[in-house]
Amino acid sequence: MIKLPDTRGVLTPNRPLADLTWLRVGGPADWLYQPADEADLAAFLGDLDPSVPVFPMGVGSNLIVRDGGIRAVVIRLGRGFNGISVEGERVVAGAAALDAHVAKRAAEAGLDLTFLRTIPGSIGGAVRMNAGCYGSYVADVLEEVRVITRDGRIETLPATALNLRYRQSDLPEGAVIVSATFRAPKGDPEALEARMADQIAKRDASQPTKERSAGSTFRNPAGFSSTGKANDSHELKAWKVIDDAGMRGVRIGGAQMSPMHSNFMINTGGATAADLENLGEDVRKKVFQSSGITLEWEIMRVGEYPQD
Repeated sequence: MIKLPDTRGVLTPNRPLADLTWLRVGGPADWLYQPADEADLAAFLGDLDPSVPVFPMGVGSNLIVRDGGIRAVVIRLGRGFNGISVEGERVVAGAAALDAHVAKRAAEAGLDLTFLRTIPGSIGGAVRMNAGCYGSYVADVLEEVRVITRDGRIETLPATALNLRYRQSDLPEGAVIVSATFRAPKGDPEALEARMADQIAKRDASQPTKERSAGSTFRNPAGFSSTGKANDSHELKAWKVIDDAGMRGVRIGGAQMSPMHSNFMINTGGATAADLENLGEDVRKKVFQSSGITLEWEIMRVGEYPQD
């Protein structure tokens, strides 16, 4: 057993991860590390044997942890990493701050980050995935990120260094985002609040928000998010090609493509990670047979398959 560095945070061996993901599936991490603060995380990573893999985990909103678990130190940021401050036209948010909270705090200050309001998860994941909706993306407003590298250095990277693109970014291997700075357009607080209320109503009317899901399962083949506008084209939307392949509502075990929104995979109760991943692969196969389109996963799948 590798000896891990001392920490002021919480270090738990063989920690099951299912209860930390929105889909409620997955095996254990070799170690779950919850750092006390930036200095604690930097010291821990600096002293950790370089051969030990690390996996930064947000709130598990866009994640399938396979049933065999993760052979790594899983890093989960909590208190101490969820602060939100407004400085003029800039919003500085800790990586563990929820996207919705950042949107609301910005709106109160007359700054428009409203597109974050309906995006599940936390700021670290939003930056890593260049999250976006309604035609707006993190890339449009991100100024810089603060990261702790795998060898324990604290660095500030300009947004341009991340090469942000549709649902992707380039971060140094093993780096942990600890905060992000956004430069947001100004807006009237009441108008921004009204817009977010409208977005929430539309989302709740069209997405299975009360089910166990992980948001959109697949990236849109068109290469961009829904704009939310009346002239939005649906021909190359993931839900449309899934529908065309007859896969809305299809089930494997406790996993189902939602009857309400066919690009949302849900755990109806008792699903394993294998059920969810196998269902997703079935959908990809059927969509390719139907339309010649290869769907790309938007949900991140990590870890190992269980040993027989």
